Amino acid sequence: MHKMRWAVAMVLMGLLLAPLGVSRPAQAAVDRVLYADALGSGVQNWSWDTTVNLANTSPVQAGSNAIAVTYTAAWGGLYLHLDTPQSTTGYDRFRFYVRGGSTTAHLRFQVNGTQSGGTITAPPGGWTLVEASLASVGSPATVADLYWQDSTGAAQPTFYIDSITLVASTGSPTNTPLPSVTPTASGGPALSVNVTADRATISPWIYGLNYPDPGLAEDLALPVARWGGNSTTRYNWQLDVYNTGSDWFFENITNPVANVNALPAGSAADQFVLANQAAGSDTLLTVPLIGWVAKRRVGSHPYDCGFKVSVYGAQGSTDPWDSDCGNGVTPGGADIAGNNPTDTSVAITSTFVRDWILHLKSTFGSAAAGGVRFYNLDNEPMLWNSTHRDIHPAATTYDEMATRTIDVAAAVKQADSTAMTLGPVLWGWCAYFYSARDDCGASTQDYTSHGNTYFVPWYLAQMRAYEQSNGTRLLDFLDLHYYPQAGSVALSSAGNATTQALRLRSTRSLWDPTYIDESWIASMGLDGGVVKLIPRMQTWVDTYYPGTRLAITEYNWGGLEHINGALAQADVLGIFGREGLDLATLWAPPEPNQPGAFAFRMYLNYDGAGSAFGETHVRGVSTNQEQLAVYAAQRSADQAVTVMVINKTAGSLSTTLSLSNFSAASGARVFRYSSANLAGIVRQPDLVITSNNLLLTLPANSITLIELKPGTPLNLTPRVRMPMLAR
Repeated sequence: MHKMRWAVAMVLMGLLLAPLGVSRPAQAAVDRVLYADALGSGVQNWSWDTTVNLANTSPVQAGSNAIAVTYTAAWGGLYLHLDTPQSTTGYDRFRFYVRGGSTTAHLRFQVNGTQSGGTITAPPGGWTLVEASLASVGSPATVADLYWQDSTGAAQPTFYIDSITLVASTGSPTNTPLPSVTPTASGGPALSVNVTADRATISPWIYGLNYPDPGLAEDLALPVARWGGNSTTRYNWQLDVYNTGSDWFFENITNPVANVNALPAGSAADQFVLANQAAGSDTLLTVPLIGWVAKRRVGSHPYDCGFKVSVYGAQGSTDPWDSDCGNGVTPGGADIAGNNPTDTSVAITSTFVRDWILHLKSTFGSAAAGGVRFYNLDNEPMLWNSTHRDIHPAATTYDEMATRTIDVAAAVKQADSTAMTLGPVLWGWCAYFYSARDDCGASTQDYTSHGNTYFVPWYLAQMRAYEQSNGTRLLDFLDLHYYPQAGSVALSSAGNATTQALRLRSTRSLWDPTYIDESWIASMGLDGGVVKLIPRMQTWVDTYYPGTRLAITEYNWGGLEHINGALAQADVLGIFGREGLDLATLWAPPEPNQPGAFAFRMYLNYDGAGSAFGETHVRGVSTNQEQLAVYAAQRSADQAVTVMVINKTAGSLSTTLSLSNFSAASGARVFRYSSANLAGIVRQPDLVITSNNLLLTLPANSITLIELKPGTPLNLTPRVRMPMLAR
């Protein structure tokens, strides 16, 4: 038994069930039924780590019973053993039906220890037919053992299997491929697009990335690229050196440049701007508010660092490549206090920032002339007492943020009045409401001393008051970072089926007033745990500083290496456009060939020839957005309507897409990204449009772009959410 389980575990990494040609022998045979209401003659249940009910009465696919299966441990298996091995002469495939219970089941099918590769997904609500050719399981001469094994590495809720049959060959020999999985598309939610409703400009800047791969940026014609993160808080543009902060032992790192004596020309920041100009991307650069920047040490290792062991004593951990640089924590776990900030850094004023902007302006032109368009006012300042505690150990307050913002933003505007600023660049939910001094509401001293006003509304009110008094707008964008806090979603791999489902649900936190966040956020009690981030940001702006645009310069839904992450990313980009966000940059970007990158291509270059999702939002409605999410837009260049449909389910769905107030040409181009080909977007056969309706079959876990050209010219004008600047 142990040897059998070991053999089963060793075959978990097979290939996907593939259509395979099977020659049908002329010899007649009779279907061998292995289960139909009960186990067939000579078939025994030898399952392991699995609860099996062989006489489950509901649901059933046929007859009166089905098998109910519950995996009670990782890699558990339903195991049917034939007392007398069955010859496969005259047979060509196995057939059975599967159905999920409360959730989608994930399993793999094996015969005699040979796996018919890939994962079978069994969604709830209907039976899925599975047919696996004998060739796909190694073309065995006889069959003795069949396994249906957990593929997730965890226990799973109950699911169902019925009508298990070894199917006899029929007719004359043929090489017609047999599908390994043949689900019948079930009825999906109805979709509709109204081209004259809810028309509004979609900002091109919502499709941005932090530190993009140059090739990917060029492929996408990336609209905006951000230079941000903890290391930019203390970046010294004059010396081309930064400090890693708590990310890596508070060390100063000098960027390699061709000619140190020629700085700032050729600095890493200058090179970043040059690369963006080459790709046609606008630049978003972070400038320091913290009052310190890194100084340079001559040479490389050992680097200057905030907590040298030789100065501050033994510490909990040290740099593996520089044992004198510690993490600033004693072996007992206490933070080291009283260190000298000048160990790594030099104090600056806003003049340092002004001079940097003047250098960039003289080198690349003003923002209006193609130079650096955007400036982030530092990075996550409510975390400075953690990420940069070697120079800023005190918790950031309301007043400090207002003072530093006004000082530095005024310097930016003085140097380049056409540049735009983004602040306060907060890390997440707690910082939207409280200062670091208030410690996520554990203390409310700062909050109560500022009129019981949450931080973001108070901050916006200060920026508005400055403009009213001085006649100058210092803040152009309200910028908040957002990482979904539900377990193992953000900045994580795809995870198991439960995590993947949570990832797809949690995009609702960006907009849905009925969605209660599935994380610690709900336990705080703020607004009942409803995030509805973009509408919340818009309400704050409308109330406290009208005319301010909305930005999310860091976000991440994880799983970018997997189709699940691509689905979530495509959903997020659709939400950004529909909800009126003005700028967004993903942290961190996917590799060019990862599924997450193809989510961006579906919006920016779906046909490989530069065709993009429209820049004018129009109304797209799904009767069940959790199954099929739909987003629609129109392009000004050719008046084409583009419709993005994301099938978030594990089953194929069929539906009708109805068009209103749009006379479409007879055919529609269709492009799809799915697990069927993770290496590229695949053009599908054109769709026929009948009476402004399209019949769609949308494969499981897929992103589909439908391009509809107008049959007659249209003259429609979008409602502009915010005046856009020429790019």
